[in-house]
Amino acid sequence: MDTVWTGPAQLDDDVIGYGVEAPDGSVGTVIRLSPVPGFDHLVIDAGVWKFGRSVAVPAGMVTAVDGTERVIRVRCTKEQIKDAPRFERDQDTGDLFYLRKLGAYYESLTAVPE
Repeated sequence: MDTVWTGPAQLDDDVIGYGVEAPDGSVGTVIRLSPVPGFDHLVIDAGVWKFGRSVAVPAGMVTAVDGTERVIRVRCTKEQIKDAPRFERDQDTGDLFYLRKLGAYYESLTAVPE
């Protein structure tokens, strides 16, 4: 499951405030990065379409970081992000049980059907 947590080298604190775009539209804005080494992920303020909640997306779902436009592009759709395991408290994004569950969900999206 390592690949779902490994993102582009450009993912550093400079991306806080960048917009996040899925193939089907805007997801929200990056508000922070992973506090847990080896489980690199973005925490995104999803704004109105997610009822004011934040969502976590593993760094391996990032397909591009555009520093000029200040946009991060992800391979998953808005619906897939909505269906991901939600965190209830900010501390959950540092909880290994939650992160493993989140990683398994996103890994299933990238699995090739046999």
